[in-house]
Amino acid sequence: MLDDILSNEAVYPMFQPIFDLAKEKVLGFEALSRGSIDNDLTLPDKMFAAASKYDRLSELELLCRKKAIEQFASLNLPGKLFLNVSPKALLDPHHPKGETLHLIEEAGLNCNRVVIEVTEQDKVDDGFLLLKTISHYRQLGFKIAIDDLGAGYSGLKQWSELCPDFVKVDRYFIDYCDQSIVKREFLKSIIDLAKATNTAVIAEGIEREEELRLLKKLGIVNAQGFLLARPSCRPKEELNKINEKPTSLSQPASPSSQFEQSMAIGWLATDVTAIHTNTQCLDAHRRFEQNKQLMSIAVLNDNRQPVGLLHRDQLTEVFASPYGHALFDKKSVVKLMDKQPLIVDEQQKLDYVSQMITENEFDIRRHIVITKEGEYLGLAPLRDILKHITEEKIRHAQHANPLTMLPGNVAINEAIEQRLKAKHEFSLGYIDLNHFKQFNDLYGYASGDSVIKLLADVTLEVCKPSLCFVGHIGGDDFMVVFDGADAESLCHQIIEQFEARSKSLFTPEHVSAGGYWATNREGQKQFVPLLTLSIGLVNPDVHSCHNSHQVAALATDAKKEAKRYRNSYLFVCSRRKPSAPMVRLEAAANLP
Repeated sequence: MLDDILSNEAVYPMFQPIFDLAKEKVLGFEALSRGSIDNDLTLPDKMFAAASKYDRLSELELLCRKKAIEQFASLNLPGKLFLNVSPKALLDPHHPKGETLHLIEEAGLNCNRVVIEVTEQDKVDDGFLLLKTISHYRQLGFKIAIDDLGAGYSGLKQWSELCPDFVKVDRYFIDYCDQSIVKREFLKSIIDLAKATNTAVIAEGIEREEELRLLKKLGIVNAQGFLLARPSCRPKEELNKINEKPTSLSQPASPSSQFEQSMAIGWLATDVTAIHTNTQCLDAHRRFEQNKQLMSIAVLNDNRQPVGLLHRDQLTEVFASPYGHALFDKKSVVKLMDKQPLIVDEQQKLDYVSQMITENEFDIRRHIVITKEGEYLGLAPLRDILKHITEEKIRHAQHANPLTMLPGNVAINEAIEQRLKAKHEFSLGYIDLNHFKQFNDLYGYASGDSVIKLLADVTLEVCKPSLCFVGHIGGDDFMVVFDGADAESLCHQIIEQFEARSKSLFTPEHVSAGGYWATNREGQKQFVPLLTLSIGLVNPDVHSCHNSHQVAALATDAKKEAKRYRNSYLFVCSRRKPSAPMVRLEAAANLP
């Protein structure tokens, strides 16, 4: 059966995409071979096991390599071609030399588009010969990857000796990594080592959204697995849209985040001149020497997209070694740059950036790269980012409501003023509790606080998908700034959910009766309904309203109209302009 496969060249390639998650595009394709004759060796595991058993592994691998290269070129696939090569085949004395280069050239491909994947599962007796063979491939221009890292014999030793361009983490460490502390810590260690050695990490075998979410949070940007795309004879070239919670640092800003500019990372960007990937290390070293304050330089591709970050201390350390200049003077900065820096869009919120910094344990001395619509904008020191976040938190805490910790009057006014200044259409909702005093008197202040917290929680939960600005004026009064066209719908949802959930704060008897008897301020008994909400909603004319006080006055009037109703009520005010100022005429004595 094996003879039939080899003599008839009865194998065909399939390709599984490897994606760059940060850039949301394909990095390359791993070639996976299948037997095309209907027998027991159709499956690759059995086919390669038989070839190894009968000492024909080199012959089979070369055939698979030939088919993969020809089909990759025929399909005109983008990115890199990842070819699996076993050390046993490489070290086989009968393995023809120069055949891979010949196949590449015949297909019209460049060697730098081909990655030789050396599997780590096989034991290699002659490590020196393997290193020599890999060095030969590298000298020809091929890229090198270690496959199945963590699954085999040599592990970190092979990594340190081969100095690969890529390491592919074995799927065992990816499978349910979100539920395993051990796997998570292993991945963190691999990421740290990869950064220190300028190696790109590829996570393979991703099948669950939770795994992908954790990997992105950890900073692994290259990914492969069934969740993203399955192997195919005609593979996908675009990344599938995964229905996951947003974690990408390049995610677009929310509709309201454009107005919270003090908390956007772009404000901290420093315009530091970047260098191109073709820049030689010596030229970069001179740049650092000319500017002693310069700690990091961004490295850009032809499209002005950042692909790495070069650090002064790392370059200085290399050049301080006896042969540093001789080895690296004319080398591209790509050889020494950090290939996995933290890259964020200018609109990204500082809170999110701070979370990524702390979770990934970035060196506090480093910088992050800031982009605008994918192109390089500038750098920001991590120390400055964390300092600014601390200052902002203190400022907001000073004006936040101590019970709900929601932004108070100062922040609410700022949010309104920013929208007026930008002439951005918005709506303002004024939310007020009805019958709150009577409830507070009957059930006590602790229960009263619970009601206010509940209203805050409900409002935040309802408004979260639309990313509205929610503020707490004080007491039982709240204000919401809506940037979308769904303000009325959200207000109705707030009323509905609050009425349903607030019933748990009453006794069953009061819920059944729909209220309770209480004494009013005049000492008279009256029946008080369960808690309800009054909401006044306005859509101010941003060209006629000149300050937050005029907008707040419109909302207050609308809320008063809503309070006239006994049950929960949303009053949508049609008036959009501020009231005309009242002018009092003087006495007739002033008349002519």
